[in-house]
Amino acid sequence: MPNATSSDTGLGYADLPRLMTLMTGDEKHSSSATSTLDVLWVLYSQVLNIDANNPEDPARDRFLLSKGHGPMAYYAVLAARGFIPVEALPTFAQYDSILGKHPDSQLVPGVEIGSGSLGHGLPIAIGVANGLKARKSDSRVFCLVGDAESNEGSGHEAIAMAGRLNLSNLTAIVIDNKSDATTWPGGISSRFAVEGWSTCDVDGRDHGAIQEALVTPHNDLPHVVVALVEPKG
Repeated sequence: MPNATSSDTGLGYADLPRLMTLMTGDEKHSSSATSTLDVLWVLYSQVLNIDANNPEDPARDRFLLSKGHGPMAYYAVLAARGFIPVEALPTFAQYDSILGKHPDSQLVPGVEIGSGSLGHGLPIAIGVANGLKARKSDSRVFCLVGDAESNEGSGHEAIAMAGRLNLSNLTAIVIDNKSDATTWPGGISSRFAVEGWSTCDVDGRDHGAIQEALVTPHNDLPHVVVALVEPKG
């Protein structure tokens, strides 16, 4: 399985907490950020076929961050993997910084979409995956969403559409930190399974389990990995 190629920053997973502390401000959404940290690291260090030195390579895998509020973990991982300079991290949320309160695809190397409105990332990912499938590309599409975000109507429609299109090149990752007050009968995985998705629940802090879940074969079906983490404080 191809892995992300990084610039030689000398930084690893153990450096991520320190990198996150370089970003300050009132809009950090720390709980949202830390809930995604381990999944993001596994994606960028073990799963995604992307190159920090050539982030626009047409043959790259696409990662779409729909859960874009609280992007400090994302920025820390991008810095550790060489997509952005570590020196940019302390400028987070400043008016002239490339690092906004939501990632901007026009400013941050390696970022595929700008986030903001909840629930729009998965529909975009389906469009990207369907386009790559039509071009017979081997590139894969990964989209990270939040548990509560998935209650948006666009999310319901996207889940149904992906199953009907048999998008085997699409993997959704749902971070389940129990912030969804309404829940779903049978759990989050069941809402995807009923629409024809392959599903897997994992410990969202177990790197080995996350990696295995993300690369497991799922034939002609879209795949969802529900990553369970500690409840939002």
